[in-house]
Amino acid sequence: MLFGRRERRISRIMVVEDEPLVAFDNETMLQDDGYVVVATVDNFADAAAVMAREPLDLILTDISLAGEGSGIDVAREAAARGIPVLFVTGNCTGEAKALAIGCLAKPYSERVLLGTLEAVDLSLQGRAPKRVPGELTLYAKA
Repeated sequence: MLFGRRERRISRIMVVEDEPLVAFDNETMLQDDGYVVVATVDNFADAAAVMAREPLDLILTDISLAGEGSGIDVAREAAARGIPVLFVTGNCTGEAKALAIGCLAKPYSERVLLGTLEAVDLSLQGRAPKRVPGELTLYAKA
């Protein structure tokens, strides 16, 4: 189709967020745009369990999480399984940069989140995004 939507590499997403309103907003925005939110969890243990049983195209995770473990631990587990990670946080550390495709600074709007996913999708396909939201930092490993 000439003017249809392009094929997405990212379809199945897990949201790892311990702020309930942010988690709900992310889940709603993603589903409204046609993404499959496989799970929304608030801690490392639950995230690891989902990774073990579900195919995922991307994980959106905050760095600070409830309970034991952090978003860094989520990213390490994801890397071992070949799942790309996008941090959504107020502060990406040096270690985070080595583990993720990028970092989206909080707070962000629906438009920014969806633009971020489009840029990340293109990066995962090896293509340069035409537009990158100002709140997003993509890393070289993309």
